[in-house]
Amino acid sequence: MKILAVGGGSGGHVTPVVAVLRELKKRDQSVEIRFWCDRKFAPQARSIMHHFDDSVPVETIFSGKLRRYNDLSLWRQLLRPVSIVLPNIRDAFLIGLGFLQSLIKLRSWRPDVVFTKGGFVCLPVGMAAKVLKIPLVIHDSDAHPGLTNRVLAKWAAKIATGAPLKFYSYPREIAKYVGIPINEEFMPFSLERRQKLKAAMGFDPKKPLVVVTGGGLGARRINDAVAKRLDALLEMTSVVLISGTSQYDELRANTPENYTRFQLHDFISGGMSELLGAADIVVTRAGATTILELAALAKPTILVPNGFLTGGHQLKNARVYAENGAVEVIDDHELNANPQLLVDMLTSLLANPKRLNEMSKKFHAFARPDAAEEMASLIMGAAK
Repeated sequence: MKILAVGGGSGGHVTPVVAVLRELKKRDQSVEIRFWCDRKFAPQARSIMHHFDDSVPVETIFSGKLRRYNDLSLWRQLLRPVSIVLPNIRDAFLIGLGFLQSLIKLRSWRPDVVFTKGGFVCLPVGMAAKVLKIPLVIHDSDAHPGLTNRVLAKWAAKIATGAPLKFYSYPREIAKYVGIPINEEFMPFSLERRQKLKAAMGFDPKKPLVVVTGGGLGARRINDAVAKRLDALLEMTSVVLISGTSQYDELRANTPENYTRFQLHDFISGGMSELLGAADIVVTRAGATTILELAALAKPTILVPNGFLTGGHQLKNARVYAENGAVEVIDDHELNANPQLLVDMLTSLLANPKRLNEMSKKFHAFARPDAAEEMASLIMGAAK
């Protein structure tokens, strides 16, 4: 059996693929797998994929996105030719180029099924699979379906969702709520294990640890807030900041290296479950995959959803969990204007063990540990 997996743009579209591929390999060692992603995220994708299995070929496809911003009206977007209009025209050409590239590659190596996990790179590949009549299985993580998945859903043999079906308009006869596939090492950590991990990382095991991450590409506004209030944060907790590659050098130059309770990383391809598991609190964007990984860890979490993204899908993701009291949320725009908000919320939570325990239990209730198995079953069923 030949299976093509496609995803990119962020780690949240790659790490679930790894979880599914691991399950597929368990069921059939002879399965032949390839992974395609966009060119921009290719270095991180290769790192993640090769940490799982360096024999899986990782190839790139030309792709582009339609820039639409949640906080700008259509007219205001049209008045920005350099940053919005012209890049959209260029990317429309890249999508066409990616479609032709996908046709050629799929005719050369024809898989039994194409599995698209998310990201705009999936659009040209999915279109080519439709033309060549290759079964298409898609997974939509976000509580608000993105444009690519809404287009591909018309041609899909099966659709899996990361949130309950009530949040989607997909045809019920082909759609199934499975949750988000995550690796099996994401599970609640005992206090003893967390303390050992803190010590292994060079931190005081008896002091709280806060891990801050903006995802595979980083989050400038979160990074800046941490950098501006680092002294205040370190008075109450140890801090690990995963900045993303684009801002790492800038932050490295502006954050002294002699802090005994602070570590800065650009990207982590392996061991993320242990790093997050060691934390007392995690501060992160509201990407769907990260949210479900943290839910599986039963980790008290502060979400800072990106309010500038198209469709506001991170805002909607955060709302699903905040309404149940499972997470705390800080507004992205407000944090940008007042970084002290992060210090105040962390101070409040660290002083309230009862609230942390409540968040942990409510968040863990959203975990779907069988998602990778269910996703593998859908893929193999479509291939057969």
